[in-house]
Amino acid sequence: MQPIAAIEMKNISKSFGAIRANENVDLTVLGGEVHALLGENGAGKSTLMNMLSGIYRPDSGSIFIDGKEVRFSSPKEPIKLGIGMIHQHFKLIDVLTAKENIVLGQGGSTMIKGKELSQEIRDISDRYGLDIDPDKKVYDMSVGEKQTLEIIKVLYRGARILIMDEPTAVLTPQEIKRLFEIIRNMRDLGCSIVIITHKLNEVMEISDRITVLRKGHTVATVETARTEVGDLIEMMVGKSVDLAIAREEFLNGQLLLQVDNLHVYDSEKREALSEVSFDLYSGEILGVAGVAGSGQKELCESIAGLIKADKGRIFFDGDNIVGKNPRDIIRLGIRMGFIPEDRLGMGLVASMDIVHNLILKDYQNQPGIFLKRRHIIEKANKIVKRLDIQTPGIYSPVRKLSGGNIQKVLLGREIDSNPRVLITAYAVRGLDIGASYKIYELLNEQKQNGVGVLFIGEDLDVLLELCDRILVLFDGRVTGIVDAKTVTKEEIGLMMAGGHPAKEELTC
Repeated sequence: MQPIAAIEMKNISKSFGAIRANENVDLTVLGGEVHALLGENGAGKSTLMNMLSGIYRPDSGSIFIDGKEVRFSSPKEPIKLGIGMIHQHFKLIDVLTAKENIVLGQGGSTMIKGKELSQEIRDISDRYGLDIDPDKKVYDMSVGEKQTLEIIKVLYRGARILIMDEPTAVLTPQEIKRLFEIIRNMRDLGCSIVIITHKLNEVMEISDRITVLRKGHTVATVETARTEVGDLIEMMVGKSVDLAIAREEFLNGQLLLQVDNLHVYDSEKREALSEVSFDLYSGEILGVAGVAGSGQKELCESIAGLIKADKGRIFFDGDNIVGKNPRDIIRLGIRMGFIPEDRLGMGLVASMDIVHNLILKDYQNQPGIFLKRRHIIEKANKIVKRLDIQTPGIYSPVRKLSGGNIQKVLLGREIDSNPRVLITAYAVRGLDIGASYKIYELLNEQKQNGVGVLFIGEDLDVLLELCDRILVLFDGRVTGIVDAKTVTKEEIGLMMAGGHPAKEELTC
């Protein structure tokens, strides 16, 4: 007997001006199943889910919940029908407790409900195999606990259809295993879960069925047990892709960057980095692993001169650059590329086109007071062609590009400056398979050219395949520096949670 469809979206179309985001898309999610939604950046996944969440209204087509046609005019209506969205970036207030975050915005009062509310939360937790302390402050929670709290938030509101956007992006392997147990429990109790992710190995592990979108159209819906990863990729990109990430041989190169006993305090005078020490060599990719908020951002920005180190030394070719801002570093003749986590906030100016974003990096190298635009225009065209950046033109604002194309613009600009050290923070976060593998290829090219690459990542499979060594951070401290060829994901996960490595630390 065929299970009842919890969600049916038929012939859904949505346009934004001349851009056709979805065209006659079909999606059916059964009751009590985990359904993965796959597609490249710009394939229309987010737009489709935003219509299911009531954020957008389709131009045409029909949405059915439990067999009844619905038309949403606001996000409140899907919530009443039991549809809950769990976003990649947690929507929590750090200074509030778990139960205060759960009832926030629902018109209830934690002072009135008190023990009753706590008991309701414990009942939900027991039913779905969750574990949360209702009175614990969010700022005291691990990333895994925050993810659990987000799930309880939507379950408390009566959700039985959950949409999860990149749910494992910031979790350790142990936390991912625990999350999958929770998802299976919810499925077995009749919940329907839609997962949007780019991690195909996780899709194969947790999903029952998969729907693939490409360029706004539905390509196919397949049963996970009867398909292969290669088939999914071919459906997503329209051609077969080699999934192997090349790791070029690393021959001990010249010492480029030496970080010694680095201490950094955040704006609230809390220690964000403590006693951090490591070396980076030419022709090496040094990976940095850690759960979100372990000091990765402060590490990048202190090396780049964007924030001041409170103690310790950072040597670049023998020069101590602690206390120097980016302009001072450039004046020393130090060639350093920095690709920050916030692409449009810190990396590029969203309202500017590709040409003017290149000028921001290049103008200091031009003599005189007049900018020579012809050279920059040629450079912009070269980067667009080399990196296959999909854009209406080099004068189109970068905010109109997809995430993958924005990242290519940023990476192309930094590589074009011929850096000796390249720092990348989450270079492929949210990017599709094609864009991600292009980024890995470019980083390997830089490695072959003798550049030292500091690669902050969140996908442990990629870190293990791409990097030569991996530095693991926990709570602002280094818990291990290990050989990527011999360490296991479980050992890295243990270090990410504050444990000690099973092997000796590796130095070059």
